[in-house]
This record gives sequence, C-alpha cells and structure tokens, in this order.
Amino acid sequence: MPQRAAGQAERGAGGRSAVAEGRNAQRPLLIGMTARLMHQPPAELGFRGKTLQYLEQSLAHWIMGHGAMAVMVPTLGFDAEVARRKVGVHHYVELLDGLMLQGGADVSPLTYGQQPMREAWRGDAVRDRYEIELIDGFLAAGKPLLGICRGCQLLNVALGGSLYQDIATQRPEAIRHVDAEQYDQLAHGLRIEPHSRLAGIYGMPSNARVNSIHHQAVDRLGGDLVIEARSADDGIVEAIRARGDLFVTGVQWHPEFHPSRPDLLPAEPLMNAFLAAVRTRRNA
Repeated sequence: MPQRAAGQAERGAGGRSAVAEGRNAQRPLLIGMTARLMHQPPAELGFRGKTLQYLEQSLAHWIMGHGAMAVMVPTLGFDAEVARRKVGVHHYVELLDGLMLQGGADVSPLTYGQQPMREAWRGDAVRDRYEIELIDGFLAAGKPLLGICRGCQLLNVALGGSLYQDIATQRPEAIRHVDAEQYDQLAHGLRIEPHSRLAGIYGMPSNARVNSIHHQAVDRLGGDLVIEARSADDGIVEAIRARGDLFVTGVQWHPEFHPSRPDLLPAEPLMNAFLAAVRTRRNA
C-alpha cells in the first residue's frame, strides 16, 4: 500500500490516527491538581519575596495509588511572567483528562459578592480566579471534575452560589466542624441523600462518618447544582454535584485522609467512580 494511503487508513475520527488513539487509551489517566498558594513563605524556607505553589502529598498519592498520574497545574495570575498566548489554562484543559480541586485557604467572600466579616476570612482571591477559570474550562470541555473541601465550596461559588464565611458565627446551632488541635481526627455523621449519585456509589449507610476540617460551608446553592449529602448532626451541606451525566462533584470532607481511619467512609469508591467517569470520557 502506498505510504500516503496507509497513513490515511490509519486516521480515525476527527483526524486522529488509529495509532495515536491506541496510545492515548493505553497511557495512564492525567488528573490535574490545582495548586495551593503560599504568598508569603516563612523566612526559614529560603524563598524571600516569592510565591510558592504546591500540592498536598496525600491527595496526590490517592490519585497515583489508582494508576493515574497527578499533574499540578500552576496558577497564572495577572502578574504571571508568562504570556497567555504561549501557555494558558486552555492548554491544560486540552491535555488533561480530569481535574481535582485541592483544599486549602478560604474562598474569598469577594469572589461571591460579599465583604469579609473578619480580615482573617479574606481568603485567596488570586487562587479563586485561577481555579474558576479551570472549572469553566473543564465544564466547557465536558471533562470530569472532583472538588475536595475548599474545592467543593469553590465549585458552588463558580456556579453562582455563596458560602457561610464562618459556620460558628452564622450557624451557631451547628456542631463544631473544625478544631485546630484535632485537625483531621475530628469527625461527624454523614447523611447521604436518597437517589443521589453518592448513594449510587456508597449506598445508604446508616452510620457513615467523615472527617471535618472546615469553618466555611455552602450557604446558597449554585445554579444547576444539587445537594448529595449533609451533616447528620446539623444539616450543613457536605456534598454537591452538577445536574446531568457529567461527573462534577464536590465533597466537604478529605477522603484522602480516610484510609488510615477504618471508622470513616471509605475513600476508594469515590475515586473509582471519578476515574471511571474520566476513563469513559477519554475513550468516547
């Protein structure tokens, strides 16, 4: 067969070659992880006047433990020393198969149209803008997304919702959802909503428990979102998802911290469901 004809025979839908499609199906899934930002690192770290971007090891290992590759996506702020025409968020959206939104600093009340009730709750608007741009890109591309803790909150804000700036202040009847001393050891009961996607993943366990490391939480639900789970003790929203078939889910707890705690909801079913959706989308 002539070389040109052979090349044409190898090409699949959309102009991609059958060989390239086969390689794409065989490579590990590429899961983007949004970067945590440290704008003012402690002097002892040796990065005076610099901004650090980093990821938390447990979350990366949770992804990698399932055979996928964790790829940190650096922020591109307005002061970034990068021309957007050379490297932009859309390049990452095109390359990556799915997105994981890390936990970390508060979502800024300014991002959802409010003033901070306290200076300590001003949050990180720079990170908000960067992550919302990623959320918009992945939603437009129809690629799965999973938000953890802050990531759940920001997903709600990105779709038009708002947050309680501080649960203890604005919901004084609520149980304690954060404790500096206990950190990831603080836990509470979880009530999964019937007929939800989360119920499809976990069933309806009567004694489900999750860790609790947050002082903010979903207040007004964003458009096109539904509630998947609440705190069994006070009704605080603990999980949300977007309507439709695309896997777009946020959970308020940190599943990556659960493997060492057999008394808490297993982390594996959630990751398996997320990666299954990512794999299906990539192979479509």
